Amino acid sequence: MSYETILTAIHERVLRITLNRPDRRNALDARMKSELLAALHDAESSDDVGCIVIRGAGPSFCSGHDFADLAGAQRDAAPQTPLDIFLDTQRAPDPWGPLWNLTKPTLAQLHGHCVGGGTELAFNCDVVIAADDARIGYPPVRAQGSTGPTHMWTYLVGPQWAKILMLTGDLIDGATAASIGLVARAVPAAELDAAVGRLAGRMARVPHELQAANKAICNKALELMGRDQLQRLQLQTDRFAYEGRAAAEWKRRLLEDGPREAVRWRDEGFE
Repeated sequence: MSYETILTAIHERVLRITLNRPDRRNALDARMKSELLAALHDAESSDDVGCIVIRGAGPSFCSGHDFADLAGAQRDAAPQTPLDIFLDTQRAPDPWGPLWNLTKPTLAQLHGHCVGGGTELAFNCDVVIAADDARIGYPPVRAQGSTGPTHMWTYLVGPQWAKILMLTGDLIDGATAASIGLVARAVPAAELDAAVGRLAGRMARVPHELQAANKAICNKALELMGRDQLQRLQLQTDRFAYEGRAAAEWKRRLLEDGPREAVRWRDEGFE
C-alpha cells in the first residue's frame, strides 16, 4: 500500500514506519494518524513482520498535533452543550488503543523534538529509545486547555515526575528521560538508529505467538493498575479542560493570529 505521510520498509522482519512530513516536523494530522494505524493493522497479520519501529524523517520525531489541522477543525465545529461533551467522551475510543493493543512489539525511536501529541504516540509504544539530546515534553498544558487524550506519564515515571512535567509543560532531554524511566535508554544521536535496530532485530526473532502472549501479560499488569480505565477518565478530563478560559483564549489566538503566534503566546515566560 502507498501512503502520503509515512514511509514503510521491512528488513529482516523489522518494519520501520517513518513519519514523513519533515517540513512540518512530522506534526500529526488526521491523514498521518489514519495511515499510521492502517500500517500497524497490516503489520499485525503479516508473517514478514516480527517487530515495528516508529521513527521520524527530518529534524524531529514528532512536533505534536498539527495546529493548522486543529484550527480547521475548530472553525468547522458546531457549538456543544455539556451533554454533548459528556456523550462524546463516553463514546470516544482510546485514541492510541490500536497501537497499545498490537500483539507485536513496537519501538519508538526519538530524535529532535517529541512533544505534545508526539509523546502520546511514543509512550503508547512498548519501548522508547531516545537520542540523549532529544527534547521531550507536553507544552500544551501551559495554555491550550489540554491534558492530553491519553496518560502514560504516571505509569512510566511515578507521580512526582509526572506532575513536574504536566504542571509546567517543560521539556527534558533524552538523557534525563532515561534517568527517570520515561524512556528505556538514551544514546548519542549518531548511534540511535543502530541501537534501535539491534533491539528490534532481537525481538523480531521471537515467534509471534510467544510475543503476543508475553506482551499481553505485561499489558494486563498495567490494566490491573487501571491503565484502560484511566485512559477513559483522561479523555473526559482533557475534553472538560478544553472548555476553560485559558483554552478559549488559546483558540481565539490560534484562529485569529495563526499557529506561530499562538505558540509564542503560550510559551512566553518559559525557557
